[in-house]
Amino acid sequence: MVKSQEHEHPKKAFGWAARDSSGVLSPFNFSRRETREQDVAFKVLYCGICHTDLHMVKNDWGFSTYPLVPGDSSGVLSPFNFSRRETGEKDVAFKVLYCGICHTDLHMVKNDWGFSTYPLVPGHEIVGVVTEVGSKVETFKVGDKVGVGCVVGSCQSCDNCANNLENYCPKYILTYGAKYHDGTLTYGGYSDFMVADEHFVICVPDNLPLDGAAPLLCAGITTYSALRYYGLDKPGMHVGVVGLGGLGHVAVKFAKALGVRVTVISTSPNKKKEAIEHLRADSFLVSRDQDQMQAAVGTMDGIIDTVSAVHPLLPLIALLKSNGKLVMVGAPEKPLELPVFPLLMGRKMVAGSNIGGMKETQEMIDFAAKHNITAQVEVIPIDYLNTAMERLAKTDVKYRFVIDVGNTLKSS
Repeated sequence: MVKSQEHEHPKKAFGWAARDSSGVLSPFNFSRRETREQDVAFKVLYCGICHTDLHMVKNDWGFSTYPLVPGDSSGVLSPFNFSRRETGEKDVAFKVLYCGICHTDLHMVKNDWGFSTYPLVPGHEIVGVVTEVGSKVETFKVGDKVGVGCVVGSCQSCDNCANNLENYCPKYILTYGAKYHDGTLTYGGYSDFMVADEHFVICVPDNLPLDGAAPLLCAGITTYSALRYYGLDKPGMHVGVVGLGGLGHVAVKFAKALGVRVTVISTSPNKKKEAIEHLRADSFLVSRDQDQMQAAVGTMDGIIDTVSAVHPLLPLIALLKSNGKLVMVGAPEKPLELPVFPLLMGRKMVAGSNIGGMKETQEMIDFAAKHNITAQVEVIPIDYLNTAMERLAKTDVKYRFVIDVGNTLKSS
């Protein structure tokens, strides 16, 4: 796993850095190597500014490597000039029009999970219009509406890849913050255009509005795949959805379209009206109301848990019928406590699910188009991005921010 410059070496350091040829420097956390046998470590008191520094920062001589030192985990995003590869024979290039902001983006920008690599260009809910296709591309043509989700590569030779489960390939390549086949760093959709292998590009049906379709490439497939794989897609079944946020609200929409009876489970009583009247959930439980929870014990065939905060699992397990399934799709930062005895007594299951393979993602987006399912979004300009991140951290969004990349991101 690639380490960020802040964690590459054991000795923490701090300085000011150039990130591109604009000439602007800003604070940067990085690291130095351990003091070796013939090394001298010293505290810097003064440093002169040479004219060479100016030339290098502005790339006047054409061989500066940007960022001269990359970003950090402060969580602040700023403009960044970079390059994409040439469109290969199996590649699709497209102009990015919209990109959703996933909670994963916030975690990655702040390095909450400890493996972010800077500079980081987030975004894995990307939609736009094809501008160029490679000579061996068969599925797409210029002008098509397309999307790219969380994965842009895999080994294409393991059992998972052979079974259309590229998302579980041991060598899968994330859309941003990962090393691509050619050794370069992948950059996501907070950018003006994308180049991706045809295999990892999704065709977006014409009747789906692109802004509302973008979050389906992460939140949509995450919940759709969980419902399908665990058999919680049969008409008449009773399924709970824990959390009414970016994942939860699309889980309700997909479950209802599948003919399932849906109960939203939330800590917030004020979300009941939204759940029942706008999302058409059949019922609503306040998870902190012991009387409500007790009355629902043993009534659900399954539960899709979308919550990414630490929360108790025992009350949710109690809601399941015998053979019921609690499927985790949220990603709490800290381990959750899992009581085993209630699982034994009802032959119940606690399981997980993570997005879906490319075939299933296309199936999901086609299903969404057929049933007019889109995410409920707040469209923002690119210069509102850091404010949106602050609001997302406070769950102050209904239910997904989507960046209007096409109209508001201008190359500097």
